[in-house]
Parts: sequence; C-alpha cells; structure tokens
Amino acid sequence: MTLFIYLYLLILGLILGSFYNVVGLRVPKAESIITPPSHCPQCGRRLSYQDLIPVFSYLILRGRCRSCQNKIPVFYPIMELITGLLFVGMLWRFGFSGELIVALAFVSLLVIISISDIHYMIIPDKILILFAALFIGLRLWQPLTPWWDSLIGALIGFGLLLTIALVSRGGMGGGDIKLFAVLGWVLGTKLVLLSLVFASFYGLIFGMIGLMTGHVQRGKPFAFGVFIALGALTAYMFGDILFDSYIKWMLS
Repeated sequence: MTLFIYLYLLILGLILGSFYNVVGLRVPKAESIITPPSHCPQCGRRLSYQDLIPVFSYLILRGRCRSCQNKIPVFYPIMELITGLLFVGMLWRFGFSGELIVALAFVSLLVIISISDIHYMIIPDKILILFAALFIGLRLWQPLTPWWDSLIGALIGFGLLLTIALVSRGGMGGGDIKLFAVLGWVLGTKLVLLSLVFASFYGLIFGMIGLMTGHVQRGKPFAFGVFIALGALTAYMFGDILFDSYIKWMLS
C-alpha cells in the first residue's frame, strides 16, 4: 500500500509538473493557461496526447518535436521530474497526514514561481494571491504550534525582505518580498528565518560559480526566487531536525 501511494504521488507530481510549466510560462505574460492548447513553439503544431506524457515523451522523441524536429527545451522534463520527486519527498518527510496536503501545495507554489523567475525574473502577483488564500485556509485547518506563529512568520518574512530591499535600494524585488510573507505564513517564524539563511547561502554559492564561469555578470541581477524556493524547501523539510541537532550540540 505504501509503495502504491509513493508511486501515485510520483505520477501525480509528473503530471502536475507539466501543468506547472504551462502556468509558470504563461501567467507572467497574461496568457490563458487553457487556450491555446499545448503546441510546438517553432512550427505551431498542436501536441497530441502521445507528446504530452511527462518526461517519457521527451525521452521517446529524443528531445525533438515530432513534426519539425526542432529541439524541445530540456527544462520542461526536468521541472516535471523535480515536481514528481518533491511530491514523493514530502510523503517521506511528513507521512500520510494533514501536513502532507500543505506540503504538496507548498511544492506547487515553489515550482511555479521558480519557472516564472527563471524565464522572466518575475514572481506573478496572481500566483501569490491564489496560494496565499489557499494557505490561509490550510493553516487554519493544520495550524502551527502556537497557531499565531503563522501570523508572526508572515509579518517577519515581509518586514525583513522589505528592509533588505530598502537598504539595498532595489536589490530585492517586490515579488520576493511578497513571496516571503506567504512563506512566513506557512513556515512560521523560526523556519522562515532559516529559509532566508539557506536562500542567501545558495545564492552566494551560485553567484560565485556564475561569476567564475561567466554565467553571472557583476552588478546585474539574477533570478533569486529560485534560491528562495530552495531555501524554503530545505528549511521546511530539515529545519526542525537541523535546529534540534544544533541545540543539542550547543548543550553537550
């Protein structure tokens, strides 16, 4: 039974990951996520169901359009696979519980905003508003302990990023600020602070590697939302474990 649930969540994540690609790419451009149907951006051919099997269609077609043979960006199956694996990871971390529903919604938000931020350096307000409403309901159903930690976390997340943006004079985008308010509501005070620490660490490492390889230019912005997503996931899945281990080490 447990194996079946893991397999179900993997398949669900792959399917939703394909849909999240559409959402993340279309919403920032104010395009419908329904019409037009999925099609090849090069030749315009409407994709059939055989072309839309997450990950597997890409492998079967060897990364090329069935009609025009132009390359399909590998980004699409990568995000599908990441979503599927994260869904499985959340089941491994939280088990078959109410928090698992929160976790799957959390992954969904982070995947969508990462796609948008990578392509356009935008975190759409429509996405944040939709998920903020969803998470308000979910945290009323599955509250943190104490319950008001969500409210404090949201205020701290928003206030901290706003302060950084003001001090750095635009070094932090408005989407990042609003995103951290949503993260604070979901994670609470301790974990939203850890999220910022992890996000800064990931951003620093990527920035250094990017400068050395020429993929990042000094003084030019890059998509920090991706590192916020990585930091939030790290804090959400392992923050309590790491924090408890640190306290025990300090007291030993």
